[in-house]
Amino acid sequence: MLKLLSPLFSGLIFGIGLLLSGMTNPSKVQGFLDIGGAWDPSLALVMGGAVCVALPVFQWVIRREPDRRVSAPIDGKLLLGSALFGVGWGLSGYCPGPALVVAARGSASALGYVAAMAVGMIVAGRLGSSDRSGAAQVSK
Repeated sequence: MLKLLSPLFSGLIFGIGLLLSGMTNPSKVQGFLDIGGAWDPSLALVMGGAVCVALPVFQWVIRREPDRRVSAPIDGKLLLGSALFGVGWGLSGYCPGPALVVAARGSASALGYVAAMAVGMIVAGRLGSSDRSGAAQVSK
């Protein structure tokens, strides 16, 4: 039962954090990304807080399990995917987590974003090679 409730509560806490931080407000996100105009630096505090929480946990896991590493080459697929993610984030003001939270509230723009994201994932899966040897490998 705990295996089912733990992800549920983690997702719930994550969603509440996104709502409270303003990450689900596309205009706030676009204001943060607009460094040449009316820049809103408040989301930098959100990111800084996330790093302060996550970094010690990652360091603890690495010390506890030194063989647990993620490694993958920086290649054209990674660069193209990163660029597409950034353009999509900048144009829409959504990234996947906040889009799912806002879509759950019934927002048409977020539902459209989630649908486009799903299509993109399907297309990427079909265009990708069946050999996943170049994909990130996590060792345990």
